[in-house]
Amino acid sequence: MTDAATDQDVPVVPLDPSGADHHGEAAKLRELGPVVRVVLPGEVPAWAVTEHALLADLVTDPRVSKDWRNWEAVRSGQITDDWPLVGMIKVTNMVTADGAEHHRLRKPLTRTFTRGRVEAMRPRITAIIDALLDELPGHADADGVVDLRQWYAYPVPMQVICELVDVPESWRPRLRELVDSIFRTDTTSEEVVRTQRERLELLHRLVDLHREEPGDDLTSALITTQREDADALTDEELVDSLWLLLTAGHETTLSLIANAVRALLTHPDQLEIARAGDEDTWAAVVEETLRWDAPIGNFPARYPLEDITIAGVTIPKGDAILAPYSGVGRDPAQHGPDADRFDITRTQAKHLSFGGGPHICLGAHLARWEARIALPRLFERYPGLSLAAEASSLPAVPSLFSNSAASLPVRLS
Repeated sequence: MTDAATDQDVPVVPLDPSGADHHGEAAKLRELGPVVRVVLPGEVPAWAVTEHALLADLVTDPRVSKDWRNWEAVRSGQITDDWPLVGMIKVTNMVTADGAEHHRLRKPLTRTFTRGRVEAMRPRITAIIDALLDELPGHADADGVVDLRQWYAYPVPMQVICELVDVPESWRPRLRELVDSIFRTDTTSEEVVRTQRERLELLHRLVDLHREEPGDDLTSALITTQREDADALTDEELVDSLWLLLTAGHETTLSLIANAVRALLTHPDQLEIARAGDEDTWAAVVEETLRWDAPIGNFPARYPLEDITIAGVTIPKGDAILAPYSGVGRDPAQHGPDADRFDITRTQAKHLSFGGGPHICLGAHLARWEARIALPRLFERYPGLSLAAEASSLPAVPSLFSNSAASLPVRLS
């Protein structure tokens, strides 16, 4: 960070790598100002923009890059390949590309991961959900408690995206561990290096498998696109695009489902409204959860291509700027003086839980579909569902990125 930046009267806040209190931390940042300096693990400096309107402008600003190669900390060697956050930063796919490169890398995915393909999956998604609901009583412990995150919120999106991408079933437990490791920010250097190596090995095996035995799946479709258009994807871009589908394709939805269940069980008045409503009411549950308790706490990162000024604060070229999506979801300037209140009947203002601008999440429609099916069917099947622990006592996922509880113990009746 330059001397000019540090000379500004801007607060500095070390972010908690355990993610113990995303919303408390976000409220503190908002109180300190619209632009705050933060410190990432390893004493790595960055910035956070804490207001919805400013962040909405930032994600569409052509002066700000998504390419990690423009981060001065990477160029200087401060960011190494064993840094705990490196797996969320140093990837080569559409998330970390700009302009024409972003369009080139996004185009193969928009051609294959279509809304029509997702909607055609709806009967299969429903069947997966119903089978998991049937199995829930068998996962209860001696006290009748089931971890709904482990046995429902997680397997719904993981099974759906693995079927879309066609990941062999026997590979999925290790895939889950690798994805969990990437999103956690309390990992050791050794685990970071091992995770990066093993996730690449798994993805290259997946590509080789579908080159030999192509099918009607997203992996085969991307391989076909690569074969027919030499400019579409390199091998590195292909495996990192598959990684994007597999990680974003289940992590966000996992937390969305878990957060929505927790919100409804701790707001019985809202649950009563949802149960008495229709599909539109459950869609409102999903949108209010996305706003009030967004699955992504902080999303990395953007790097100014020149010095830029936001709310009177100059952020130097090459610094990193985080997008605190769960934080701006409770910005009173965007969502009203009761932004801290979970209310599925509120008139929804635009939220940024799936990002914005050209990098808006490609899988948002899939996440919404899964949650809109999974939530009402859960409460229909188990109308006596209740939390088996105080919501405030539930440990958080140890992550700057994921905003959710690490477990969700419930009683089914």
